[in-house]
Order: sequence, then C-alpha cells, then structure tokens
Amino acid sequence: MTTRLPETVAASRATVWGLFHERARISPSAIALSGAEGTVTFRELDNRVLRIAEVFRARGIGRGDRIALLSENRFAYLEIELAAACLGVIVAAQNWRLSRDELRYCIGLVDPGLVITSERYLGLFRSTGLQVPAMVIESDYEPAVAEASALSDPPAVDPEDGLIILYTSGTTGMPKGALISHRAEIARSSVYRMDLGIRADDGFVAWSPLFHMGSADASLSCLMSGGTVHVIDGLNPRAIVDIMATTRIGWLILMPGAIEQIVDLMKAEKTRVHSVHLVGAMLDLVPLELAAELTHLIGAPYLNSFGSTETGLPPFSGSNIAAGQVAPRLSKQQSSLIEVRLVDGDGREVADGDPGEAAVRGPTLFSGYWNAPDANRKDFAGGWFHMGDMFRRNPDGTVDFVDRAKYLIKSGGENIYPAEIERLLLADPRVRDAVVVRRPDRHWGEVPVAFVAPRSPDLSTEQIEAIFRDTLARYKHPREVRLIEYNDLPRSTTGKILRHELEALLQKDCHTVG
Repeated sequence: MTTRLPETVAASRATVWGLFHERARISPSAIALSGAEGTVTFRELDNRVLRIAEVFRARGIGRGDRIALLSENRFAYLEIELAAACLGVIVAAQNWRLSRDELRYCIGLVDPGLVITSERYLGLFRSTGLQVPAMVIESDYEPAVAEASALSDPPAVDPEDGLIILYTSGTTGMPKGALISHRAEIARSSVYRMDLGIRADDGFVAWSPLFHMGSADASLSCLMSGGTVHVIDGLNPRAIVDIMATTRIGWLILMPGAIEQIVDLMKAEKTRVHSVHLVGAMLDLVPLELAAELTHLIGAPYLNSFGSTETGLPPFSGSNIAAGQVAPRLSKQQSSLIEVRLVDGDGREVADGDPGEAAVRGPTLFSGYWNAPDANRKDFAGGWFHMGDMFRRNPDGTVDFVDRAKYLIKSGGENIYPAEIERLLLADPRVRDAVVVRRPDRHWGEVPVAFVAPRSPDLSTEQIEAIFRDTLARYKHPREVRLIEYNDLPRSTTGKILRHELEALLQKDCHTVG
C-alpha cells in the first residue's frame, strides 16, 4: 500500500483560478472578454484578477470568507469571481430581481465581509438596511483596482473549497444558497466537452443573469478552457444575433421567453450564422414547432437538457434534437460523470416505467445548502442527492420527466403531474405557451387548471380540451382552461413560468374563459 505524501496530494489539485491562469500563460493575446466595454485579453484579465485579489487580501478577506455580489452582467462580475477563486473566497451571487426583504435575507444568510454592488443596484442594497461594508463598482472598486499591485503569492486553495453560492427558487419559502466548489465547476466544464462537444476555444454568450447556473457555469468553463465570453447586459436580441453572425459559439443558451425574439429578428434580417454548435435549453418548456424553427434558422441541434443549480447540466442532458426537426418525443439520455437512481419515498429503486425521484451522485454536485443542516441531511440521505424531480425510465435506458415531486396535484386520490398535460399542449402548433397549476377543490381536494397562450385568437377552449380527449385519462383533464396573453405569463429570470403567481391569480376575480 502506498501512503500519499502531502506533495502528491498538492500535485493533484486543480482550481478554477489555476486553470484560468494557465490559459493566460499559454494564450496571453487571446480575447477572454468581449462586450460593450470593449475587449480584454487573457493576459490583461489575469493581471486585473491578481490586482483585485490583492484588494480583497488587503481588506482582510481570505479563504472561506464570503463576498456578496449585486450587479448586472459586466466584466467586473467575472473578474471578481476569478479573484475570489485565487484566494479561496466565496462569491454569493445576488438576484437583483428580489424584493428588499428577500435580498436582505439572502445577503444575511451568508454573513459576507463585503458587498460589491453596481451603481444601478446601490439603492436596492441600501434599502435592505444591512450594515455590511460595501464597494460600488464604478466609484470604489475601479479606483481600488487601478491603484493595487498584483498579488504576488496566491495561497493554496483546495478543489473542495467553495467558489460561488447560487440561490435556488424560493417559490415555497425563502431561497436556499447552493454552495458550488472548484471541483464541481471543473467537472461541469468537463461535461460540456464530453457530452456537448464544446471545443476548447468555443465562445459563450453570457446574456442571461450571471447569478444563475447557466451563465455562471458556462462562463467559468469558457475562461478555464481559453474561449471568449461575450458579456451582454440582459436579453438583447440585436447583440446576440450580431455575435452569432460574426464569431464561433459553442452552446447558445436560449430560454423560453427569449426564443421568439431571436427567431423574429433572424427571419426579418435573413441572418447567416457563422458557427453555433448547439442551441437552447429546457425543451420541455418550449413549443416544439418554435424550437424546430429556431434550430432550422441557426443550423444547430437543440439541447434536450435537464439539469439544476445543484447538479449542473447532469443528470439528463446527454441528447439533442436535430436541427429543423420537431421532436418526436422528449425522452432524455443520462449525462456523463453522474450516477442516477430513481427511488420511491423510502429510498428504494422503482421498477422501469414507474415514477421515481432522481437521486444522484458525482463530481458535478454542489456541496450543500449554506447554513441549512436540516435540508442537507434530508436531501443527501444515504449519500445521494435527492433532486425532488420525478422521472420514468424507459426500456431503452432513456428517461421521461414526470414533474417536480413537490408540485404534485392530488385529485380524488389520484396523482396528476402537470408536466404531462403541458407536454400535450406545447406539442400543438396552435399553442404558443402553456402551464398547468393546481386549484383547491371542495370535492376533489385539488384539480388542474390550464393557462394557455394561443398563437391565434381563433383557438377556443373547446379545441384545447379536445387535445386531451383521446390521449389523457379523464381524471387528468384540466377542470378549467384560461386563455391568457403570452406576455402576461409571469416568468423567472430563466424564462420558467412562475406557477405560484398563477395560483394566486386563481384566487382573484378575473375574467375566465372555458
């Protein structure tokens, strides 16, 4: 038996900053960041990162400490994360769409030694009343970076050290902070290469908020690999289409709510795409005809993904839908670097064809929820992370998403999964978007209600109800169909429709069709 020496352990370590720093050494003149602020080479970015790290060190911020970051997408966002990676500091990425009370909770949860905010969100931070030292990017941060010297002796950082905290949805309570380590970010980057076929120097368009997993993981992966991150301050179809026409992109993330704007602009201008390897996300939430139109215009397949903040792209993002093809089914393939079990409420594996909760383990997993020991004990029971998402395994090894385990409609003793109804609606070309929510019912306990945004005002509730007639058990049929304008569907920053807001709408006296 060989005993590992400290030197052998140290030699096996890899960190996000270390891999980025190596790319800066190998390709110093390559463009690391591009956007409205100009362009920054890897050498220039590396130099700024080391100066930022020195600013943090001089303020007494070191390994394991937290910085709360409240900003729109901009170069400084990624600089700060890389500087934190250099020191072993954790960046808690704040959602600027939160209310004052929610933001106060999220910042207070991580007890940061410093808050960095842009001028745009300074007022929001001040409204929380939190007495935490703050730096404003425009007036405090930039001068401090300009005056600092480069950190000359970066400390040892362990791959299991936390790097970023991303907050999960708080639809049933306050958000939880998911701690993501260097190890997890490096493993997630590996999955991009293994499963998506992303090349080392493929670029990435960071338009969705950097406080979400999609942009956060892919941007760090790009910088660790030597590609260019194109930073955009929110959804800007003009900027996204221009980038597609002039440069090579690996994975272009487009979520529900953004796709139609890109499609309309590309059709109007007959855009010719330079090179996009893969496009899209969350196909279960996108009308299938629209997804096919998008892939036809771009000339790239649609990623049939299912991941999470806690797991990255895994567990089920291993398949694509060919360009221009209307998906015949949405069954998903398991990702690399992940083990999956589908289990019942007692943790026992279910038979193929039966719905079971996905329990997973592997190197892409997060390190637990910050300061939430009870949630961690429950969700990591048995050494597996229990996602709260239900799937059925097919004979060919693929799986079908059923629904969130917690979002289950129990009607007269029967279990109804809204996603099963939504898939039928979204597969109909007359439907622009749709979502199913639960409504309390005196007789049945709960019943499903469908909100449908039609493509044409001619679509009637009777025609919608006919969609289910021969394809869905009667007890699963929505008891009410409400027609709604597409733009009136409430969405999160990732484009997901917010069911809880529609449930609240059901409690109000509003116009009902059906």
